Amino acid sequence: MITTNPFTELVNQSVVSSSEMTFYVIAMFVLVVVGVLLDVRHKKSKIYFDSHAEAMSKLAKTPISSGEKSSLLVKTITNEVLTSSEFSNQQRRISHLMTMYGFIIFVITTVILMFTDAGGFWALLWHLGALSLAAGGYWFWFGIRADVSAEGQKWYQIEYRRDVFILSLLAMSTFALIWSFTGSLFFFGLFILASTILFGTVFWSKFAHMFFKPFAAYQKKVSFAEGAREKLPDIPDLASAETHERFPDIPEYMGKNPQNMGLGIKREKPRHY
Repeated sequence: MITTNPFTELVNQSVVSSSEMTFYVIAMFVLVVVGVLLDVRHKKSKIYFDSHAEAMSKLAKTPISSGEKSSLLVKTITNEVLTSSEFSNQQRRISHLMTMYGFIIFVITTVILMFTDAGGFWALLWHLGALSLAAGGYWFWFGIRADVSAEGQKWYQIEYRRDVFILSLLAMSTFALIWSFTGSLFFFGLFILASTILFGTVFWSKFAHMFFKPFAAYQKKVSFAEGAREKLPDIPDLASAETHERFPDIPEYMGKNPQNMGLGIKREKPRHY
């Protein structure tokens, strides 16, 4: 069953036509593009990133070459995008990767299965993508979600703009799997409804955030490489004579050779974020 193309079955049963599925895919693509553009306009994201880059370039102490910037871009793609290395909590990181790659695989294979009669490997990949998306999403919702654990809220307390993205993702993958295994048109309808909500609420959800986050990470890497450090102060050597001359109260409060101050806030591993 998991190697069967469920969309082909719909066409064979005359539930939907190939042209109708094509129209739906194009419509969802348009909704995503329009939603992201509206989000960029509403939040003035491009204006912010451009002005921030200009401000950081003025504070740069050691401008870097285009080759070094390309290297930082590759590091951003491999670290922040492909492996989500910014997450200190390994459970959160694994959950995020399962959800992200499950979503990518699910969307790509959905288009392939809709536009072709492919089955076998592609159908198996479609089911695995949906399963990974559901597992990572439910893990996040019930076990990691910050508002539940850190702020004492219940898992069923929902705020539309905050939660519509993850809930529609969960609904889409869950109903897709149930529909595929049961063949029920009712669950197929719920799958289409959840998908429409997911792609139709981009302007109000966190969907567009996926496009901005890598660019923000790249700008931060460039800023630190050029010495602008996002306008943050340099961290001096507390034991150096130059630092003592600049901050004469350091020896008074911490001694001439300040000891390692320990892990600080990192003493306890983050549990929720």
